Amino acid sequence: MDKIKPGLTGEVREKVTENNTARAYGSGGVNVYATPAMIGLMENAALSAVDPLLPEGQATVGSAVSVRHLAATPVGMQVTAKAYLKEVDGRRLVFKVEAFDEKEKIGEGEHERFVINLEKFLDKAMRK
Repeated sequence: MDKIKPGLTGEVREKVTENNTARAYGSGGVNVYATPAMIGLMENAALSAVDPLLPEGQATVGSAVSVRHLAATPVGMQVTAKAYLKEVDGRRLVFKVEAFDEKEKIGEGEHERFVINLEKFLDKAMRK
């Protein structure tokens, strides 16, 4: 955890296809980039900023998302999500997240993750 400090960044990209549209996700009837897909990409950007720096046996899990989807992106365009670690409070990590297509910013908000002990976390989940 010593390496996890504010200022870390992560960035991931994906192309908008028929598989990540609002119609495919069931989150709308339009063939544009789905809000759930954008949120997942933002979470992935945050994960990429910190998970490679964690000791073996630890990982992060998403615990809160508050984002606005600002603009539609058509099939065929590239979407880039960026995450900036702005706060570390024990095991709680708070990120500023943004998403952009090839023309403009399409989303922004905040995402929270927690550092977990993977074995304990999975054990607790499997006991349900």
